[in-house]
Amino acid sequence: MRDGAGKTGSATKCNTIDTLIGLKTEVVGNLMFAGGVRIDGVVNGDITAHDHGNSTLVVSERAQINGNVSVPHVILTGKIHGNVCCSQCIELHSSAEIVGDVHYRVIEMAQGATINGNLACELQEKGQIAELKPVAATGVAEDRTPPI
Repeated sequence: MRDGAGKTGSATKCNTIDTLIGLKTEVVGNLMFAGGVRIDGVVNGDITAHDHGNSTLVVSERAQINGNVSVPHVILTGKIHGNVCCSQCIELHSSAEIVGDVHYRVIEMAQGATINGNLACELQEKGQIAELKPVAATGVAEDRTPPI
């Protein structure tokens, strides 16, 4: 995966689920974790990862979070009502919905996903600005990098 400046993200996401919040479960209060968490139910509170490395939050299609999320990697098919801060990558599938601001390093967004809020690309190096490449008629980004 590449960030807005075309650089590959350094931290890989956690590929295991250590904690599952089931479909018929509602959590009231803040959730802090490390590793992988999958939410199928409802969380009314903020969700934060202890480590800032490869922790991953998976929010399933019928899940809802009412609170702020601060996790390196987020895979979203459900709903988040709150601000989201992903120090690495956020994946928004077609049924994903965010009502709040999103701060990210890398974003992947499928057609149909919605964000009702501001987007802010947070690059690793201070002063670095995301560069968008124009899309050609074929739907593939043109490479306008000058030859060396």
